[in-house]
Amino acid sequence: MTLTLIGFFGFTLSVILFVWYRLKNENLSSEKGYFLAGKSLTGPVIAASMLLTNISTEHLIGMNGNSYKNGIIVIAWEVTSAIALVIAALYFLPRYIKMGLTTIPEYLETRFDSLTRTLVASFLMVSFVVTLLPIVLYSGALNLESIFDISANFGISQTEGLWYTVVVIGLIGSTYAIFGGLKAVAYSDTLNGIGLLFCGLLIPVLALWKIGDGSMLSGLTKVYEFAPEKFNIIGSEDSVLPFSVLFTGLMVNQLYFWGMNQTIIQRALGAKNLAEAQKGLLYTGVLKIFIPLVIVLPGLIAFYYFQTEYYDNPDIIYPLLVKKVLPASLTGLFAAVILGAVLSTFNSVLNSASTIFCFDLYKKHFNKNISEVKLVKTGKWVAVILAIFAIVAAPLVAKAPEGLYQMLQQLNGIFFIPIASILMAGFFTKSVNANGAKAGLFFGFLFYILTTFIFDSGIHFVHIWGIEFVLNFVIMILVSKQFPIDKVVVELVKDVSKPWKWANVMGLALVIITVLIYYLLS
Repeated sequence: MTLTLIGFFGFTLSVILFVWYRLKNENLSSEKGYFLAGKSLTGPVIAASMLLTNISTEHLIGMNGNSYKNGIIVIAWEVTSAIALVIAALYFLPRYIKMGLTTIPEYLETRFDSLTRTLVASFLMVSFVVTLLPIVLYSGALNLESIFDISANFGISQTEGLWYTVVVIGLIGSTYAIFGGLKAVAYSDTLNGIGLLFCGLLIPVLALWKIGDGSMLSGLTKVYEFAPEKFNIIGSEDSVLPFSVLFTGLMVNQLYFWGMNQTIIQRALGAKNLAEAQKGLLYTGVLKIFIPLVIVLPGLIAFYYFQTEYYDNPDIIYPLLVKKVLPASLTGLFAAVILGAVLSTFNSVLNSASTIFCFDLYKKHFNKNISEVKLVKTGKWVAVILAIFAIVAAPLVAKAPEGLYQMLQQLNGIFFIPIASILMAGFFTKSVNANGAKAGLFFGFLFYILTTFIFDSGIHFVHIWGIEFVLNFVIMILVSKQFPIDKVVVELVKDVSKPWKWANVMGLALVIITVLIYYLLS
């Protein structure tokens, strides 16, 4: 236990000291300094922060639990991200940078009207509190409880142990977001990202080494031969993730998440220039190609050890595998990395939520002349309130039927697809006006809830994303024609920095690699 505590506090303290050193001379009282890291982030820092914002314990626990139960088909959530990142880097990002955006909803006011911006900002705030933040907290608490046996060590029930852990994570995570702003989040993500990749890869390496009696290749062969059906990347139509969803709703979701999601894209908006922002997105694409080794492969290995024993509760499978293969001397370091991954996503969402509230709601409607110092203070208080809501809601997501990751994706569809529809309508068409955008937003919202959570349509929820996306466009075009508005579309050009010279080459390489993965594993 002593070594565990030394490893845990040693790594955690190193991250804190590193962030303090990098921020000690920074001006965090200005809008740009607090919300956009002073427009100083470089490509590697952006990539590390994007990866850690995306990858948390809902992936380590939820995704591995999903692959344990459903096989390698769930890799689609990861590798197709690379294509979305290429499109975001080459098409969306140059427009954001040129317009000098702080938040994505800002674009909607320029393209449509103020009310559309307000509605989307409000939807995003709700989505942060209802879906992402509680699931991140709960999955993090579940992992730390499983590794540390908190309930057993303190003589309390597992439910109490989870509650206390949720509260501790929430308090520490909100502290990062509140006092350090985006730059603190980004720099802590850099060290935590290195730790996550090292420790995350260590789990399958040790497991395969053990299974193969000293040979990783032999171990992988045994795992494959034990259940070859688990390694078929082409999901059947009745599976948890059919192959056909790649051509319907999955790519719509990926484009939104990596190209239009404030929590992710805010790192790129804080870049030194367009070239560094594009580097950040494309480097993230490279990492997403390899990250299944950390969040998919361990689940497949776990099936070799545990078979169908934990099918009813797949979210405990990753902690069980960790305890089975990880040496006790490394448990503390691993727990610190897990905590860092949780904190990264949690404080990133808090920072983005407070940014949207301050710029798209509070400053826009309540205090247009607020000073920068007061706006930053407002953002900090918003983060505190959101953190409290998330802590209270976290235990309500326990024991999702198909696992935490599947639940997260289903809930995200409520908000992501309608918002993605109107953003893409803004980018790619001139025939959709503000009336059409609002009609599409509300139609998509109601359509998805009815077909996914109220009536059993018998259609996979990712296919519903695709159907909804098409119907949203039809609704938006029809309403726009029926209720025309005279509006001049204005693009505010504020930044004319040059793109990265290797962006197109690297983008093409990532697309080819993604296609090859499906070809080789099919």
